[in-house]
Amino acid sequence: GAALLQAEKKLPPQLAKVLVYDLLFGKGLKCGGRWKALARRHRARLEAELARLKVQQKVSRNEDLLAPQAASPAAPQVPRYVRVNTLKTCVDNVIDFFKRQGYSYLGKAASVEELRALSGKKFLLDLHLPELLVFPPQTDFHDNLLYTSGHIILQDKASCLPAFLLGPAAGSHIIDACAAPGNKTSHLAAILKNKGQIFAFDVDTKRLATMNTMLMRAGVTSFQLAQQDFLTVDPSDPKYSKVTGILLDPSCSGSGMVNRLPREEAAPSAQRLQALAGFQRKVLSHALSFPALQRLVYSTCSLHREENEDVVHAVLQEQGSDFRLVHAFPSWPCRGLAAFPGAEGCLRASPADTLTHGFFVAVLERHGEGAAAPSSPPVAAENPQPGEGAEPGAAHKKRKRKKQWVK
Repeated sequence: GAALLQAEKKLPPQLAKVLVYDLLFGKGLKCGGRWKALARRHRARLEAELARLKVQQKVSRNEDLLAPQAASPAAPQVPRYVRVNTLKTCVDNVIDFFKRQGYSYLGKAASVEELRALSGKKFLLDLHLPELLVFPPQTDFHDNLLYTSGHIILQDKASCLPAFLLGPAAGSHIIDACAAPGNKTSHLAAILKNKGQIFAFDVDTKRLATMNTMLMRAGVTSFQLAQQDFLTVDPSDPKYSKVTGILLDPSCSGSGMVNRLPREEAAPSAQRLQALAGFQRKVLSHALSFPALQRLVYSTCSLHREENEDVVHAVLQEQGSDFRLVHAFPSWPCRGLAAFPGAEGCLRASPADTLTHGFFVAVLERHGEGAAAPSSPPVAAENPQPGEGAEPGAAHKKRKRKKQWVK
């Protein structure tokens, strides 16, 4: 596919590969102009080649074609994380279901080492997130009844952090700025208990259609999808006058994603990093301009300081004293790089240290005039217990409600 684009326009090999990857495997094409037009012109042929390759390799999912992590023996294995969808069920019921399927439940993990030691048909409750179950690497649930019915969501632990740390109270109005494929959106809806409103934006029609199907399957009702570039959304529109929380997970290099790219392609050029960082600063500044906003979570699946701490620092300097960085989730072991004073308030994640994909999260809160009363969501408590709602605030009260169940 990359060769096809390269031949037509004499594209640099790396750029051609990035275009094909973003089109077929990534979050869609975020570039503009002639490169986007070129890739889209060949989309049908590229997708046909992809389908033929999947038949040849006897796989059903696109990600099964990508370089497996196992090819690098030194690389840590990331467990299979399963988020319980509390819109449809509860943790206790899901645990019981897996027990009936022959899995052995070992209780709540006390350390990352316990997650690392999982094998066979054993599973644990995660030590940090109260609705996350952990199974050995490569456990496949794509055909499992709980997955196909929307009772569980297959989502990496690090990817669960943004919605968890935003922690909106039921009834809140929230924006998910770069929403597809929708796992974080469904997580927000579960925290909101389907009360309130989620405005979800993405520029790719196809991905939005897939996302809509996924959200319906998960039982999400309180959402509005829009095929729109978030940068074109007007913060002064009365429709968004009650938006108090924003989840912002913009396009990034994807350098933290396990199993995504062969290692020799994982490092983007300095030029591409600067272009991505410029976009990220712009979209973060835009998000902070919504008048009723009280709390924002910025996240990327990137390992690069340029897209993470540097973006947050630059935008905070721009904003003056309006917003401040929250020291989120103190019990989380990996903190931000020392790029500026207070950067340790940010969170990082990695396969080696947290047994997750590489990830970055920063929580910003309005400060000074216009800030919410003390009832705004507090900083994460140490070692939250499942069902006790330790982080953040009203979001996770008690989970022992009985919900509908799979017969």
